[in-house]
Amino acid sequence: MNNKLIELACIIDDDDIYTNLVKRVIETKKLCKNLIIFKNGKQSIDYFEALLQNLEDSKIPDIIFIDLNMPIMDGWEFIEQFTKIKNRFNKLITLYIVSSSINPVDIDRAKSLNSIKGYLVKPIVINELEVIFNKSA
Repeated sequence: MNNKLIELACIIDDDDIYTNLVKRVIETKKLCKNLIIFKNGKQSIDYFEALLQNLEDSKIPDIIFIDLNMPIMDGWEFIEQFTKIKNRFNKLITLYIVSSSINPVDIDRAKSLNSIKGYLVKPIVINELEVIFNKSA
């Protein structure tokens, strides 16, 4: 077991049941110190753009789990916007797509993007989540 914890993880997903479940798993398994949750890509992009104004390293997540299907700004739109600004952060930020979509088009598209570390299909397996956090810490 890795003793180094991820400082901050981020979940971008509009599914309250999913986010509450993952939050409980992360807290119970002590996978990271802090967690921020956004309901859609727009909320999270606004957050990241505000961070660029006053870079506070403690508020930049180490890892982001993003859903594809959300209102206002979906996961693909978020990834497109985030890719434009992520290099302005002085930190490596790992992105994982977490989706209920098993559409090969989505999976292939995710694999074609260098910014995406992995594609996880909901429901997430707890062990899978632990491995990702331990590998990223």
